[in-house]
Amino acid sequence: MLNKQLEHFRNLVSLAMADGKLADAERVYLSKVAFSKGIPLDRMNVMLERAHEYAYLIPQNSEEKEKQLSEMIEFALVDGDFAKAERELIMTVGDRLGFSTADIEKIIGKHLVS
Repeated sequence: MLNKQLEHFRNLVSLAMADGKLADAERVYLSKVAFSKGIPLDRMNVMLERAHEYAYLIPQNSEEKEKQLSEMIEFALVDGDFAKAERELIMTVGDRLGFSTADIEKIIGKHLVS
């Protein structure tokens, strides 16, 4: 079984590729996250190539769920474009994590303001 950091990184890769393209800012961000989690760059590149194969992996506790949703929103905004596909994926993930639509919108709103 994958460790939590690798699971979360896979989820970020899925989000990065949700709109079908990888912006330079997204690649830089993913590279920084991979480095901080000890994930080799070549493995990150393979993960990017296979992003369409990944199923979203759901964290087990509430704190991790909220943290992961917030990090996904921050990542979606990194390239300055909150694409419809990214928002839809975040809404789907938020729903799977047990958040209501209103809660997800509220969390997104906090990130759009800051």
